Amino acid sequence: MTLIETARKGKISTQMRDVARNEGVDPEFIRKGIAKGRIVIPKNAHRKISILCGIGQGLRTKVNANIGTSKDSSDIKTEVVKMNAAIDLGADAIMDLSTGSDIKKTRRAIISESRVPVGTVPIYEIVINGLAKYGAIKNINVDDIFDVLESQARDGVDFFTIHAGVVRQAVAALQKYGRILNIVSRGGAFLAKWMMENQKENPFYTHFDRVIDIAKRYDITLSLGDGFRPGAIADATDRPQIIELTTLGKLQKRALNKGVQVIIEGPGHVPLNQVEANVILEKELCNGAPFYVLGPLVTDVAPGYDHITAAIGGALAAGKGADFLCYVTPAEHLRLPTIDDVKEGVIASKIAAHAGDIAKGVKGAMDWDIAISKARHDRDWQKQFSLAIDKTKPKKYRSSSKPDVQDVCTMCGEYCSIKISDQCFGRSA
Repeated sequence: MTLIETARKGKISTQMRDVARNEGVDPEFIRKGIAKGRIVIPKNAHRKISILCGIGQGLRTKVNANIGTSKDSSDIKTEVVKMNAAIDLGADAIMDLSTGSDIKKTRRAIISESRVPVGTVPIYEIVINGLAKYGAIKNINVDDIFDVLESQARDGVDFFTIHAGVVRQAVAALQKYGRILNIVSRGGAFLAKWMMENQKENPFYTHFDRVIDIAKRYDITLSLGDGFRPGAIADATDRPQIIELTTLGKLQKRALNKGVQVIIEGPGHVPLNQVEANVILEKELCNGAPFYVLGPLVTDVAPGYDHITAAIGGALAAGKGADFLCYVTPAEHLRLPTIDDVKEGVIASKIAAHAGDIAKGVKGAMDWDIAISKARHDRDWQKQFSLAIDKTKPKKYRSSSKPDVQDVCTMCGEYCSIKISDQCFGRSA
């Protein structure tokens, strides 16, 4: 019995209770959210996870960190180090996007080490296996696709990105109306190429019931991918994107009716004035399903700083109802991220998620800020460090300066506004 089926029978599972305790909400709230498809707990039925993750309406905005090898960098140990660094900084989930020399070995190493849910994009392994076997994407067949899905499910993957909304209607709209950047999703590009060369519909779409069957057997959450997410802000909220989103809403209903949890993935590069509209569209067209956004990146002019452009968009999206932020690192569009890039990406995304939680009134979100504000009032540096998202950097900044008076900083020194205010109003916070 899947988690949705359990919830619909009125039963509260151990996972629901654990998530409720972590979120500070009633377990019945979690049960009802899962039953309606508005909350998910990604967890393969055959895997143990020490840090469960509830994603959806009324819960804290969660953060995902992408890791994984590439053809130019296939050091599995390095990717595991990146993963642990991301989790230590508060990443709620990990996605293995490996395309390197041994995808299966990499995935198994990541799953065995991860304390949080692990997701994958199966089309990557499908295409790499197909190219090795046939020499061309065109020759990949349906059995090749589902062999990989079954293999990854057995390995313990907790959520799959499935680009089932890359349908011929959306491809035709892209051909007719054009974009600055046609398709920036690797999975979307692979599928569009297969479809155009074979003159056939997306096999994930035509065989979606088979996808559901595998997901149901292992209680894997389907993350329905945004193959037509915009890669330039000028392309945002166009016809291909909306056709895909509408398709995903219909597929979400099918999966939900069969007892499979679903997340909907979203853009991408979106100007600030369209972020709220994209959240509203997803919630309306996809029946309130949890919304998982990449960023969104709100400008295209900041390579090297895209963790910041994504955090700006992510904070706004989360505040308007997005549930799950995929981090973006400073290396986005430029190279495979280093460990330091991963750390910066997670921290920026955690800041965005928390800012969004304050805006949408998530229970307990403001309490964290009040606590650190009181520590700041008291000039209690150690408490400030302990409450900070990044507990290392502020400590380094503090230790690198030498104020004449220890309870102030070198910015204001003896002219500290907080001390002066205390002289006027007392020390009550």
